[in-house]
Amino acid sequence: QVQLVESGGGLVQAGGSLRLSCAASGRGFIINTMGWYRQAPGKERELVARITWGGSTNYADSVKGRFTISRDSAKSTVDLQMNSLKPEDTANYYCHLWAGRNYWGKGTLVTVSS
Repeated sequence: QVQLVESGGGLVQAGGSLRLSCAASGRGFIINTMGWYRQAPGKERELVARITWGGSTNYADSVKGRFTISRDSAKSTVDLQMNSLKPEDTANYYCHLWAGRNYWGKGTLVTVSS
């Protein structure tokens, strides 16, 4: 069983920055991809950014140039550096891991005030 623990959410003013972190733990899993999704009230969950363990990245168009995803293979962690935050970035952010099946964290709330 894999567990994902997120940290780093909070309240920030528009234009500010936050850094989200996610640590994977467990036994007997091989990470293929980790990433971040978000879900705002009344909206569907959407991909924010993901990174393969080989280092390839994908970003939602809405965050390109503002967010950067990175991973530490040795620690099984993935971070999301979020800069120039906008009120529309407000959402619950969920860590995701693909290791032959999907694993999800419990989510961390990011609130961007205008």
